[in-house]
Amino acid sequence: MRRAVLALLCALVAAASSCDDDEPVIPGTPEDTTITEYTYQVVNEYPHDPEAFTEGLIWDDSVLVEGTGFFNGASTLRRVDLASGQILQQRLTPSFDFGEGITRMGDRVVQLTWTEQVAYLYDAVTFDSLDLFTYDSEGWGLTNDGTRFIMSDGTATLYFRDPATFAELGRVTVRDESGPVTNLNELEFIGGRVWANVYLTDWIVMIDPKTGRVRGRVNLGGIIPFAPDVLNGIAYDPVDDRVFVTGKRWSSLFEIRLAEIPDPQ
Repeated sequence: MRRAVLALLCALVAAASSCDDDEPVIPGTPEDTTITEYTYQVVNEYPHDPEAFTEGLIWDDSVLVEGTGFFNGASTLRRVDLASGQILQQRLTPSFDFGEGITRMGDRVVQLTWTEQVAYLYDAVTFDSLDLFTYDSEGWGLTNDGTRFIMSDGTATLYFRDPATFAELGRVTVRDESGPVTNLNELEFIGGRVWANVYLTDWIVMIDPKTGRVRGRVNLGGIIPFAPDVLNGIAYDPVDDRVFVTGKRWSSLFEIRLAEIPDPQ
C-alpha cells in the first residue's frame, strides 16, 4: 500500500526530485556564477588614427580591418597596417549611414549600422558592395563563432543570427553577479567566449554564449593617459594568439596579455 501511495504521489508531482523511497531527495545545485578577474599587461603599442571613431575591429590575414562610425558620411570600412597605422584601403558606408560593428565570415565582411536597421555585406578583399541584411533593433557590436553571427544592440541581449539570412536564431541575456549587463558594445569571439566592451566603462567582459553568464572580465582603466573617448575595439589574431584593443579617437592601439588575478581566499 505504501508503494502504491508513493506511485500516485509521483504521478501528481512534477519530476523535480526522486520518488524512490529508498533514495533521499537531493536538491539541485545552484548555477555556477564564478567570474574570473584578470589584470592586463601591454605587450606592444601601435599608432592608431586619432580621427577614427572606432565601432568594429577585426584581425584579417596580417592586417586590421576597422569599421568607424559618425554622421554626415564619415563612417568607413578600412584596412589598416598594424605597424604604421596607415590606411591601406577604405570605403564610405552607403547612404551616409552611421557605421557600427563588423565581422568577417567566409569571403564577406558585414557591417552593422546604428539606427538604420541595415547591415551591409562587402567582398572581404575588394570591399565591393554585395548585398544587405535587415534587422529590427539598433546595431552595436558584431562577431561570429564560425556558424552564426552574434550581435549586440546596446542592451544586455546577445542575438544569434543566421549566416545566410541574418534571421534571429536565438538570444541570451548577459548577466554577472549583480544582474543584467547592459551597454554591450563591440564584440569579438575568443576561445569559445564572446568578449564585449561595456560602453562608457573601461571593462571588457567574457561571456559564455550558451548561458549569457559573464565568466571573466578585465578593467583596462589607465591603458592610455587622458583618453579622448571611450574604450571600444577588440581584435584577435588566432595564429599568434594576440589580443588588440583600442578606443574611439585613440591615437594608440595596444596588444595586451591577460593574467588571472589570484583568489584572495
